[in-house]
Amino acid sequence: MATNSKHPETVVLHAGYRSDPATNAVAVPIYQTTSFQFRDTQHAANLFGLAEMGNIYSRIMNPTNDVLEQRIAALEGGVAALALGSGQAASLFAVQNICHAGDNFVASTDLYGGTWNLFANTMKTMGIECRFVDPADPENFRRATDAKTRCYYAETLPNPKLAVFPIAQVARIGREQGIPLIMDNTAAPVLCRPFDHGAAIVLHSTTKYIGGHGTSIGGILVDGGNFDWEKHKDRFPMLNTPDPSYHGAVWTQATKPMGPVAYIIKARVTLLRDVGAPMSPFNAFMFIQGLETLPLRMRVHCENANAVAKHLSKNAKITKVIHPSLMTGETKKRADEHLSRGYGGLLGFELKGGADAGRKFIDGLKMFYHVANIGDARSLAIHPASTTHSQLSAEEQAQTGVTPGYVRLSIGLEHIEDILADLDQALAAV
Repeated sequence: MATNSKHPETVVLHAGYRSDPATNAVAVPIYQTTSFQFRDTQHAANLFGLAEMGNIYSRIMNPTNDVLEQRIAALEGGVAALALGSGQAASLFAVQNICHAGDNFVASTDLYGGTWNLFANTMKTMGIECRFVDPADPENFRRATDAKTRCYYAETLPNPKLAVFPIAQVARIGREQGIPLIMDNTAAPVLCRPFDHGAAIVLHSTTKYIGGHGTSIGGILVDGGNFDWEKHKDRFPMLNTPDPSYHGAVWTQATKPMGPVAYIIKARVTLLRDVGAPMSPFNAFMFIQGLETLPLRMRVHCENANAVAKHLSKNAKITKVIHPSLMTGETKKRADEHLSRGYGGLLGFELKGGADAGRKFIDGLKMFYHVANIGDARSLAIHPASTTHSQLSAEEQAQTGVTPGYVRLSIGLEHIEDILADLDQALAAV
C-alpha cells in the first residue's frame, strides 16, 4: 500500500499504487495484455503452483486490476479483493465459492431483482438452494439454518426497499454457528463498512457508485480476512479438503504463507480461472478514475437525496416516500447505526394513481434519465415492477418491496433546484 490512512478520501487516491515502476507514471497504466513473460521455467512453475504470486494470464489477474483490488480492499477494511466482469458475477462467485450441489444458503428477501432471480432459479439448476427470509427479524436467519447452510447473504442498503440490513445482529447469529455473512455493499460505499459490523465477505457492483459515470460494467469481491474457515471444517469442505481442480490443494493450508486469504485465493484460481468472468483492464482503469472521487460524490448524492425526500413528502399526489431519512423505529435505528456518512442516494415513492400514474410521471421527466442503473452522476428514474423486478412473481415483488405503483429514483449530482424542478413538473402532469 502507498498509504496507511483509514480516511476514505485518502485511501481512494493512494492505496496500492504510487507510480509505475517502469516509467514513473503517476496515473495507473492500462495493462492491455493477455499474458505475461516468465523469467524462466522455475518462475513459471512457482506461479502455477502458488509458491509465489504473480501475473500469468489476464483472465486470472492483471496489474491494472490489482490496483483497483488493493484500493477497494483498503477502502472496505479487507485483506484482499477480486475484480470480476459484473456485479452479477460477484454475487454468484461469492456464494458458489463455498457452496456446491446439495448445499444451501440463507438470503434476505430485500434484494435486487437480478440477484433474486440468480439465487432462486439459476443457482437452483446448479443444485444450490437459496432460502429467503425476512430480515425484519434477524432470528429468521437462525431458523432457516441447518447443517448444510454455508453462508448468509444480504444487501446493506437494499434496492429498492431501502431498509438497512441488521448486519451486526445477523453476523453474530452466523458466527455462533460458524456461518459467514456476505454483504452486497453496492448502494452504500464509503457510507458503511460491513466488516466493521461483523461481515466476512463484501461485494460491489462497481458499475454503480464506484464507477459513477455509467460507462463500465464490473464487480468485485472483498475478503475481510476475519473468518476462521479452518475452525469450521465440516461447514466448508471446499476450503478444507483436497481440491481436485488444483493438484489436491487444501486452501486453508496452501494459502497460510499469504495470510488469511483462503477464500479469495480459491475464488481467483478456481472459479475465475474456470468460469472466466474477468474484469477487463480498461474497465478497471475506468473504475480507478471513479473511485478517486467516490467519497466526494457520495456526500452530494446523500445531500441531494435528503432534500428530494423531504420535498416529495409534502406532495399531495404521493402516498409514501421511501428513504432512510424518513424512516422511524427500528428501521431508522439500523440506518443510523450502519450509515455513518449519509443515507445514500436512492429513494422511492408511491403515487396515489398506482402504476398508471407512475408511468405518466416517468414519461414526463425531462432531465432525469429513464435507465436501468443506479449510482450514476446523473439523476435516474425507473419503474421496477415492469423492469428490474419484472422477472419476479407478484408475491416475490412484494417481498422485495416492489409494488405496482413504486417509482425508484437514483439522485445525481445536478444542482438541487434543477432536480426538484424536474420532479415537480413531471408530478404536475400526473
